[in-house]
Amino acid sequence: MSDWTAEELDTIGAADELRIAALRPDGSLRPYTTIWVVRVGGDLYVRSYRGRDGAWFRSVLLRPEGRIRAGLTRDVTFAEPADGDQAAIDQAYRSKYERYGAAYVEPMVSPAARAATLRLTAR
Repeated sequence: MSDWTAEELDTIGAADELRIAALRPDGSLRPYTTIWVVRVGGDLYVRSYRGRDGAWFRSVLLRPEGRIRAGLTRDVTFAEPADGDQAAIDQAYRSKYERYGAAYVEPMVSPAARAATLRLTAR
C-alpha cells in the first residue's frame, strides 16, 4: 500500500511525463530521466521501453529508491509488482498516450517493457 495523497495521485497520474532519478549507493541522485507514468487505481507505474536493459531501470534494481518530479517532487521506492495487473497497466498506457500513435505506445506494452514494470511507492 502506498502513502500517496489523493492530490499526489491525481497530479502524478495526470502528468504527461515524469522525471525519475535513482539513488546511487552513496545516497546521491543519479541524473533524471524523462519517462511516461500511468495510474491504475491507487497505484502509479513506470516502465522502461528498453526493457530490463534500460540504464535507469538497471540503476533502480541496484538500489530501489529515488526521486520523481511530475508537477511535484517526491522521494519514492521502486518495486517490481508481483500482483500488478499487467493488462490494466497496458490499457492505462494505451489510453493515456494513444495520441502519440502506435509507434510510441506499442513498445511500452511489449513483453520487454512489461518485464520492466515498477510500482512507485511514496516514502
